[in-house]
Amino acid sequence: MQTWPAAADAVVAACWFLFAVVFLLRPVFDFAREHRLRKKPPKAVETKRDSRSLLGMALQGAGFALVWSYRREYFTPLVPMAQALEAAVSIVTMAIAVAAFWLGLAALRELGRQWAVVARVVEGHKLITGGPYRCVRNPIYLAMFGMMVATGLALSTWWIVLVAALIFHLGTAARVHSEERLLRETFGAEFESYRRRVPAFFPRLL
Repeated sequence: MQTWPAAADAVVAACWFLFAVVFLLRPVFDFAREHRLRKKPPKAVETKRDSRSLLGMALQGAGFALVWSYRREYFTPLVPMAQALEAAVSIVTMAIAVAAFWLGLAALRELGRQWAVVARVVEGHKLITGGPYRCVRNPIYLAMFGMMVATGLALSTWWIVLVAALIFHLGTAARVHSEERLLRETFGAEFESYRRRVPAFFPRLL
């Protein structure tokens, strides 16, 4: 068994596990926080919805399905390479997974009860521009992309990672189009100003 690929597999698996725990227990944490603050949980009343975003979600899911389904032999490098390069790729894989987990967690905390699977706007909806939303308009999708790439680098083949990334990008573009159409209709000039300042997916390096 190769030490570095095995370490990368373990870190990616741990990040998936932690994200699943946080995601599933979010309602419990929300209830505990509201109970501590003696607040009645606000009921999210939906005012607008765009179900076409589900097509984008299906394409994103297809990207994940590819990297999970087409696996190389466990605990082996992505391609035959020198040990030093193997270690570097494994370290990058672990860094991407940890960063994606942190980014997804931070974005979910910032969104709170406004988060939803389908593109929608709820009563009292706020335009979120703080936290990771200062750097990218869609940090959750960037986190999902990071986890998909890290999973592919740890488990799959290089060409599957490329194909999955393309499919995921198409799905993300569809979801962003649906969601931002609703935000544009709801917030108008405020959203347009935010859109001009902040990139949609990848943060600016400078």
